[in-house]
Amino acid sequence: MRLTLLSAADLRAALPMPVAIAAMKSAYADLSTGQATVPLRTPLPVPAVEGVTLFMPAYLPASGLGAKIVSVFPRNLAQGKPMINGIVIALDANTGEPLALCDGGFLTAWRTGAGAGAATELLARPDAKTGALVGCGVQARTQALAIDSARALDSIKVYAPHPDRVQKFIADLQPEVKARLLPAASSAEAVREADVICAATTSSTPVFDGHLLKPGAHVNGVGSFTLQMRELDETTIARSRIFIDSREAALAEAGELVAALKAGQTRVEDWTELGLVAAGQKPGRQLPDEITCFKSVGVAVQDVAALGRALAEAKRLGLGKEVEF
Repeated sequence: MRLTLLSAADLRAALPMPVAIAAMKSAYADLSTGQATVPLRTPLPVPAVEGVTLFMPAYLPASGLGAKIVSVFPRNLAQGKPMINGIVIALDANTGEPLALCDGGFLTAWRTGAGAGAATELLARPDAKTGALVGCGVQARTQALAIDSARALDSIKVYAPHPDRVQKFIADLQPEVKARLLPAASSAEAVREADVICAATTSSTPVFDGHLLKPGAHVNGVGSFTLQMRELDETTIARSRIFIDSREAALAEAGELVAALKAGQTRVEDWTELGLVAAGQKPGRQLPDEITCFKSVGVAVQDVAALGRALAEAKRLGLGKEVEF
């Protein structure tokens, strides 16, 4: 058996952000139109170190068969290690044989950014010029790359609690984006005039005040993925038209949506799966001044679609390493 191994560098070369965004639109559309088989992911908590490992399989007839094992261990940061680690495996949909294995930590961040990029392309105002980013970790990096690809932004303000990390984030990332990256002294400063806002943190409490959102803003909330985590406040949810990656997953894992639902600030029937917008079956933004919000908890179709697209391109470009088992 021959297996292709793809590193983070291989994936990035084979899956540029605009291509990744297109793959996410297709994956979301397949999910929402019933073309994909995606069980709810299985979380395995590791309480002793406040970590969790997630098991996520998926089958998309157009993209392939596969699964991801990804771990989120926040304490790793204090040890100088990545908070998110994992692997993604692609299988032959006709035989079940393993085809490829890739860096799941990188792919998770890349496809999460691309998912927000897809939402930004489908929902943000076409004339959006100002971005805001709350967070400056690995996920925040791909959020910036994605919204920079999705809209012709003039600037993106970046806020995180540690100014030195923000400055390093800006210095490292500025060569890769067209928009000017600017530090913000507070989340309020970052969000107040922004057309596109991305929250990419592991916070259990809201990271900005929803009253500050200006008419016509678009919000991507991608960092929280459990019922105990809440990046977005009830005001943001109440003021927004809500778009989600998966209704089933959102009810099981989107802490801010479930909290707002219990408080009577939103209704499940008013949520729209982004895939239905991508498939042309539901409208996206309908009014220039409405606030739109994409709440993503992440679904395995993203990983399988991204790896499937990357693997095909990697073979064309001669990327990756083949090993015999």
